[in-house]
Amino acid sequence: MNIKSVSTIVLSSAMILGFCQCKQQNATNDDAQQEAAPVAVSGLKIAVIDVDSLLANYAFYQDLAEEIFRKQENYSLVLTEEKNKIEQDIKDFNRKVEMQVFSSAERQNAEYNRIGRRQQSLEEKAQKYSQELENESAANSQKIGEAVDTYIKKYNKTHGYNLIVNKASTLFSDQALDITAEILDGLNAEYNQLDK
Repeated sequence: MNIKSVSTIVLSSAMILGFCQCKQQNATNDDAQQEAAPVAVSGLKIAVIDVDSLLANYAFYQDLAEEIFRKQENYSLVLTEEKNKIEQDIKDFNRKVEMQVFSSAERQNAEYNRIGRRQQSLEEKAQKYSQELENESAANSQKIGEAVDTYIKKYNKTHGYNLIVNKASTLFSDQALDITAEILDGLNAEYNQLDK
C-alpha cells in the first residue's frame, strides 16, 4: 500500500470519526431550504444531521482535505524520485559487478552497503511522511469537529432542540427532522467570513 492510499484512508477515517463525536443539526426541505419544523416526541424537539453530506459540502473540510492531498502528492513525488535514483544505482552496480569494474571486494561491498543505506533511508522517509500525514489528518479532524460542535451549540441556542443525532445512526427519521442544509449553510458562511 503506498503513502497516497494510506493517507487517504487515514484522512477519511479520522474526519468521519471526528464528526460522529459532534452534536449535529441541519434541516432540508425538498422544494426549498427552509427551517426544519421540529417534530415533538414526548415533548422533545429532535433533529438529525447527515454527517456524510455535511462533510462532503463543508468548505473548511474540503480545504483541509485539499491541503493534505497536495502534501501527499508532493511526498509521493519526492519518494518516487528517490526510488528511481536508487533503482538506477542498483542497475549501475549490477552492471559494474558483471563487468568486474570494482578494484576490490571491499570497494564492491562498500558500494553495495551505500545503496542499502539509501534504501533504508527511503523507507524511513516514507514512514515519516505517512506519520506526518496521519498526525495532520487527526489534527484537522479535531479542528473540524470543534468547528461543527461549536456551531451546533450556537445554532441550538436559538432553535432549542433537545436531541440532535447523526442520520447514519438512525434506522428511520422523518425528512422534516433533517437540519443538514441549515447547519451546512451556517458553517460555510462562518468559514467564508474567517477565510477573508
